[in-house]
Order: sequence, then C-alpha cells, then structure tokens
Amino acid sequence: MSERQTPLQVYARLPKSNCRRCYFPSCLAFAAAVCRGERRIHDCPLMTAYQPAVRREEAGPPEAGEQRQALVAELQREVAGLDLAAVAPRIGGEFVGGRLLVRCLGKGFWVEAQGQVSSECHTHCGLVIPLLRYVIQAGGPGQSGAAGTPVWVNFRELKNGAAHGPLFARRAELNLRHLADRHPGLFEDLIAVFSGREEESAFDADVSLVLYPLPRVPVLIRYWRPEGDLESELAILFDQGAENFLPVESLYALGVGMVMMFEKIALVHG
Repeated sequence: MSERQTPLQVYARLPKSNCRRCYFPSCLAFAAAVCRGERRIHDCPLMTAYQPAVRREEAGPPEAGEQRQALVAELQREVAGLDLAAVAPRIGGEFVGGRLLVRCLGKGFWVEAQGQVSSECHTHCGLVIPLLRYVIQAGGPGQSGAAGTPVWVNFRELKNGAAHGPLFARRAELNLRHLADRHPGLFEDLIAVFSGREEESAFDADVSLVLYPLPRVPVLIRYWRPEGDLESELAILFDQGAENFLPVESLYALGVGMVMMFEKIALVHG
C-alpha cells in the first residue's frame, strides 16, 4: 500500500499559482484538502496538462482494472442465461430486435444476448458493472410507497447502507456539493442533459432534482445554497426499496460514479 502523501508533497505537484479558481485561498490549502480526501488533485483547474498522469495514478494498480474486467466477464455469462424479453418489463426496459434497451440518465444502453453493452454515449466498467447487476438482480417488487411513489432515504438508511454511509457522504455528497458551489448552473444542465426533473414538493431545499441512473433506481438530489456564514448542504437520497434492484455495493458505485461523471463534464466544459 502506498504511503499517504503530505500537503507539501501534493503542493509540489501543483502549478503553485494561487489563482483561487478552485475556491481555496492558496494552492497549499487546496493540497491540504486533497490529503483530507475532500478534493482530488485533478480538481485543480490548471492541471489540464497533467491530467493523463494524474488519472493513471487515481485509477489504481493494473490488477484492479483486470479484476473489474474479470467481473464484467462473469456478469456477462450470467446475463447470457437470462430471457431478456422477460427481464425487460421487470426492470423498466424494452426488448427491441433481440436486444434489451435500458435508459440510464436518459441515455440508451443496449444489452446483447451474450451480455455485451453498447451505448450512444461512452461506456466504462464503472457503469457497465451496476447495469449488468441490475439486469441480473431485476424482478424486485418495485418502488416502495403508495402507488409506486418513492420513499426517499439517505444512503446510510438503506437496509445495508450503514457501513458504506460515511464513505458515500464523502465521495459522492461532499464532492457534488463542492461542484454545485463552483457551478451555479449545474442543476439546470443536469435537467437538460440527463433528463432530470425538478421535485417541487420535496422538503425545503433550494434545489430538489430527481434523476434516473437506472429506470427503477431513482435518486433525489437536495441542495441548499450557501447563505451568509452558512455553508451549502447537499444530500443524495435513494428510494428505500432500491436494494430490490441492486446490492448496496452497486448502489454505492452507481452514486459515486455518477458524481465523478458530472465532475469530468464540468472539468471539460467549464
């Protein structure tokens, strides 16, 4: 296991411009946030030239990628034994031309009879694994609550969510909160790009946005803007029946992966 870096070690890899575009007062303050796990080094707006190397470091050792690929292959074998036509209505998909169509964040993903996944947008293991698990585990009783209305709970309140709750709060909710603070138009973009919808009746938040990373697995994002001396707040909620469709580890990966995708889009498009 690699040793934890100190703020000075992280600082040595930064541009040292103190430009404050990261919303920290200095590059050293940003480096300290990286060491605390509140930021990743590629969140620095001036690190573009160093992105390939940084991303390789954060991807982990080569064997981690090999393990993910092996897991994908195992899941594909399980999918190959399913009747995709029967699976489709249970998971909110469609069976078209011998393939299963599943819409994730409004984008179409095709699952072939042998488990291969293709899409109109970029696919990667971080999304393919939860999608294939969703197809396999399908067939739960559906969303909880009256008439299919979600009963929203925090991740830690899911049946098996307590153990992963603190890490989800840091890796997903905290990172998305900082992203929303930096990009005031973020939620309008999510509605336009990812078929989100506002939930006007949800709590007293400044923003209440529902997204569908999978058809039967909605998430509700609640965001309170900073005001005066008060910091912003953000929560990502799941329907309490979400584990009928995905194991909690995959729900964790789905939530964190979704936030990472939003971060990458913001990094590229500003």
